[in-house]
Amino acid sequence: MKNTVRFFAILDMISIILLTKQFWGIITHLNEIPDQLVSQVKVWLTLFLFVLLFVSTMGLLLFRKFGFIAYYVQFPFRLIIWIFSIGFITYLPELMNLSEAWFNVLFRVCFIAEFFRLYFTIQIHRRYF
Repeated sequence: MKNTVRFFAILDMISIILLTKQFWGIITHLNEIPDQLVSQVKVWLTLFLFVLLFVSTMGLLLFRKFGFIAYYVQFPFRLIIWIFSIGFITYLPELMNLSEAWFNVLFRVCFIAEFFRLYFTIQIHRRYF
């Protein structure tokens, strides 16, 4: 079970790495965010989630309760702004010159996998805490 939690922490690290460029772009252009409420909410949720990813990564690596709680807080925001644990697989069609249909399939896989991760996280949390 601890290896599964460490794997989840590694997935969060990958999410941090992939989100860093977007985070930096948002931080350096905060004054250029459109005035629409949806754009504002997406930007602030992305910033919040980026910071919370560090908390969950450290908590899961150390196998502490706060890592699990941070993931539970993240979960709905991950679905809203599409930052998935295995979201990196959606880059495969671009890297391998596959059709756009593959992106749609892999995107759905990411969405479903996020629910599986939530299920396993809850099971591990119940067992150890």
